[in-house]
Amino acid sequence: MSNPQTPHSPTQNPLRIGVLGFGGLGQAAARILAPKRETLWVAAADKEGYAYNSQGLNPDACITTYHQQGSLGYLEPGGILSNDSIAELISQADVDGYFLALPNLPNTFMASVARQFIESGWRGVLVDALKRTSAVEQLLELQDDLQKAGITYMTGCGATPGLLTAAAALAAQSYAEIHSVKITFGVGIANWEAYRATIREDIAHIPGYTVAQAMAMSDAEVEALLDRTDGKLALENMEHADDIMLELAGICSRDRVTVGGIVDTRNPKKPLSTNVQITGRTFEGKISTHTFTLGDETSMAANVCGPAFGYLKAGVRLHQRGIYGLLTAAEVMPLFVQ
Repeated sequence: MSNPQTPHSPTQNPLRIGVLGFGGLGQAAARILAPKRETLWVAAADKEGYAYNSQGLNPDACITTYHQQGSLGYLEPGGILSNDSIAELISQADVDGYFLALPNLPNTFMASVARQFIESGWRGVLVDALKRTSAVEQLLELQDDLQKAGITYMTGCGATPGLLTAAAALAAQSYAEIHSVKITFGVGIANWEAYRATIREDIAHIPGYTVAQAMAMSDAEVEALLDRTDGKLALENMEHADDIMLELAGICSRDRVTVGGIVDTRNPKKPLSTNVQITGRTFEGKISTHTFTLGDETSMAANVCGPAFGYLKAGVRLHQRGIYGLLTAAEVMPLFVQ
């Protein structure tokens, strides 16, 4: 059953939420949604199947099934094995908004998923945690189609891009001119295999690697790379969508934005604190730097999924007002700097 209606008000009924992708982020999303009163997690899909229950899915049962059998399609009851799980779920489930916790491998994948929603006739809210500038540029080409389809699409709404981009947009209000935005992240995970797709996306940012190469790497090849680096991936001057998002929002040109950091795949403790530094000139002519730092105790999953669902909820409110098309985390913010 498709959802041709505008999502209902969260004050009347819980928002019906779906999660596409059920790796580390998808499973964390299920955990985060479970205790919420204003949302109801009803749908999820992986590569081999999907699960739907209009009364709500049980995260423990779903995660156990996925780990033991490899797909939500084996869930009893409500699981369906499928070679076209996303398209079938869209057509069958009554969902107000989806979190696209999908790996953007290849780099055209998220845009292709957006096209599936457009062509299906579904209306509602989509939110992603895309990383690459070029992936967001592909979505921008779908702006008119998304508007005509009645879809409100919130892109770049994870940690970075997302939480830190929004912090930069807010901090920029202090300045008459922005000189630089520097994002530095530290990520610690106990087991890289829980976030295989995310790690492969990070490897694609390492000099000498491409998206295609990272996508084609076997688990053994990834392990060998991590053995050579003591489990750490050092990433500098990444192609990261924070730049295009801040440019679209009128904060600063993309060449003033830099992103880099360290991912430790063998230690849950962050190798360094994640922060964004915004340097600029005030109207009095003073040069200053704002720094926004994330707590070291918050995990990557918490910093991605929490903001993503916050933006999904904001997207629902925009959708209710008839505002469709593509929006970024930086645009749904105060925007005084031009």
